[in-house]
Amino acid sequence: MKMLSSCISGLAPAVAKPAAATLRRGFLTAMVGLAASLHATAAPPTAEVNTTGLSITDTTVTVGQLHSATGTMAISETGSIQAEQLAIDQINAAGGVLGRQIKVIKEDGASDWPTFAEKAKKLLVKDKVAAVFGCWTSASRKAVLPVFEKENGMLYYPTFYEGLEESKNVIYTGQEATQQIIAGLDWIAKEKGAKTFYLIGSDYIWPRTSAKIARKHIENVLKGTVVGEEFYALGHTQFGSLINKIKLKKPDVIYGIVVGGSNVSFYKQLKAAGITSDKQTVLTISVTEDEVLGIGGENLAGFYSSMKYFQSLDNPNNTAFVKAFKEKYGEKSVIGDVTQAGYLGPWLWKATVEKAGSFDVDKIAAASSGVEFKGAPEGYVRIHDKNHHLWSKTRIGQWNLDGQAKVLFESGLIEPDPFPKGYQ
Repeated sequence: MKMLSSCISGLAPAVAKPAAATLRRGFLTAMVGLAASLHATAAPPTAEVNTTGLSITDTTVTVGQLHSATGTMAISETGSIQAEQLAIDQINAAGGVLGRQIKVIKEDGASDWPTFAEKAKKLLVKDKVAAVFGCWTSASRKAVLPVFEKENGMLYYPTFYEGLEESKNVIYTGQEATQQIIAGLDWIAKEKGAKTFYLIGSDYIWPRTSAKIARKHIENVLKGTVVGEEFYALGHTQFGSLINKIKLKKPDVIYGIVVGGSNVSFYKQLKAAGITSDKQTVLTISVTEDEVLGIGGENLAGFYSSMKYFQSLDNPNNTAFVKAFKEKYGEKSVIGDVTQAGYLGPWLWKATVEKAGSFDVDKIAAASSGVEFKGAPEGYVRIHDKNHHLWSKTRIGQWNLDGQAKVLFESGLIEPDPFPKGYQ
């Protein structure tokens, strides 16, 4: 198993077993002191680490952030913006990357896919950023992917997604479908004896492809039945007719793939119609703590989400991360699955740059294989040797009234398989 650069390998033991005093001082203080001692050497010459004209000086390196700060997806993407900035701040305080401080150019995709493509081109062609941390929906990722491949940029993409994609120019820090959909369906079928499912999603590539994979697994592996399948435009708010169909069909499980602000209306209307956890099992792959903040825990209590991360995870890495996040963004802030996956991006980029000894994208793409992060809040993660996805776990959380989830199930590390046979 390949090891990380000295920074992350060195940090891992300190993060894994922090003293109480260190936790009180916060994650930032611990990382500053240790990493500074590890990186006291001078920065290598710019000509040696930047041969392709990126925005890098002897003292700084510029990266981009590209998320929806406005529009229907802002409810989901704001957390990623915050977590990526937290990681960047911590890295800078610890000495930066190859001795250089990270500067950030923030762009707003505004929940509009053509805007994402336009902003991606600006970041790569005009601003010449060394890497971009961004996107949320698969629609936005698909919109920018041709730009990143044409201009040879590097995108760190944090969202759980449908798979069926692999690119030299993308590191996927969220789950692909087999790491989220299949294990979650297996769990609900076993624990609840579920046989009938109603699939409900937003109308774009991720929910539709995820529903296709879910249907194949339900019918071909679980030998169950899909009794209904509906898709609605992003931002849709009127679910009354759908709820009437659900009541008529009486599925064992409502399988939710609704995205963004539509979740608020959907779950509030479910409760108003009397569809609560004592009467109906709901399993979603699209609701994290970020969405619950808008939905309200009282409208989700008892329902389930299949994710790789929950804020309530009880491990030293996560305790320190949650503390640092709340110190920066307020005690009432919450951390969801994609927020945490966003936090991984800058750290994995730093580790890969230092492994490659260069900011050049081709060298980073080649060096990414096997890069580890033992200090991840979710626990140990590693970039796959071939497909640029992360090895990670599946967890099932049950939502409480306070908007936090009780973790009921945790798998072992699952190898990413973005092109699973029999599901395409």
